[in-house]
Amino acid sequence: MKKLIGPIRQVLTLDQLPQKGALRDEQLEIFTQAGILMDREYIQKVGAWAELKQEFPEAEIHELDGDYVALPGLVDCHTHLCFGGSRARDFALRNAGKTYLEIAAAGGGIWDTVTQTRSLDQATLAGITAKHANRLFSEGVTTIEVKSGYGLSVAEELKMLRAIKQASPDTAADLISTCLAAHLCPKDWKGSPSAYLREIADQLFPVLLAENLCTRIDAFVEKSAFSPEQITPYLERAKHLGFDLTLHADQFSTGGSAVAVGLGARSADHLETSGESEILALATSNTVAVALPGASIGLGMAFTPARKLLDQGASVAIASDWNPGSAPMGDLLAQASILATFEKLSTAEVLAGITFRAAAALGLSDRGKLTHGQLADFILFPTSDYREILYQQGKMKPERVWKRGMIVQCTKY
Repeated sequence: MKKLIGPIRQVLTLDQLPQKGALRDEQLEIFTQAGILMDREYIQKVGAWAELKQEFPEAEIHELDGDYVALPGLVDCHTHLCFGGSRARDFALRNAGKTYLEIAAAGGGIWDTVTQTRSLDQATLAGITAKHANRLFSEGVTTIEVKSGYGLSVAEELKMLRAIKQASPDTAADLISTCLAAHLCPKDWKGSPSAYLREIADQLFPVLLAENLCTRIDAFVEKSAFSPEQITPYLERAKHLGFDLTLHADQFSTGGSAVAVGLGARSADHLETSGESEILALATSNTVAVALPGASIGLGMAFTPARKLLDQGASVAIASDWNPGSAPMGDLLAQASILATFEKLSTAEVLAGITFRAAAALGLSDRGKLTHGQLADFILFPTSDYREILYQQGKMKPERVWKRGMIVQCTKY
């Protein structure tokens, strides 16, 4: 059944924008006084409201009263929504001047979240994940990547990934699972880091495939986690089995992005310490560079060099990194707006980074633009000027959210 929604003051299709490189706002395709025609789950046509009504008289009409700007549904391509507990103590200690190692020695850090997550059963974790996903969905995020990584054993990682799968029916958002069993070498592991990785690959990977729990493998390449030499055989094995790869890379030291580019990973995420050689390598590859401004805000450190990456020709996506430790805010629009201010990103670059370029980081080509054949995932903001959305730095939220051709969220702010 066809549905037609409008009139919409501005529809930003993001169509015809390239996957890589810098963008100017003048490149944005903007339809005014427009309509969006849907055929079941997909967009059939975007055009002038009056013309679409005349051309498709059989369509079910959804007429809007007021001014709206339409964007594609947002894509958050890096989150850790499935977790137990809080790390508010870590945040306070960090702001008081304690170092990461001091906080970890006092019982904080990632291992604190591992302990709290392990204490919860699968159903509880599924409920937490759905709750977090639904908050993001209400803010216009219609596709959400969700990582494991707070289990750090075969059994506990399976519990997390099964919880993410169990949460899917309880949210309208599409949840894209990623296995991050290589978050760090667990404290209770008695062998070497390489032996831990071999056990995960031997015992966990086959179950992931058999139960269809995920198609993506992530790893933290860092001095406090796994070295490039340790992680490469693990990732090569994952790739051989057909998994897509993504990496936590260049957050505190370089080396991870080179592994990502060398193995043809979908994305390299963080990149706060990437230098000229890393930027050039990413720009000349098909690996998407994912900026995580929430982690920079949470840790008080430099932002991903998004401006340099774009100017060199890279594809740059932006994600929230919502996690209980370094990025507890979980507000994609607010973080993207702040990154734009510090890195001098155009509105077009930001919108591309939280829609179709973020979708590319997940290997998805059916969303992120409002054009024929794309999923009918779109959001309506209560404004007549698209520039207001980033100008208000996350305070303006979408009033209506459409997912796969159905209106799911309708909230007055």
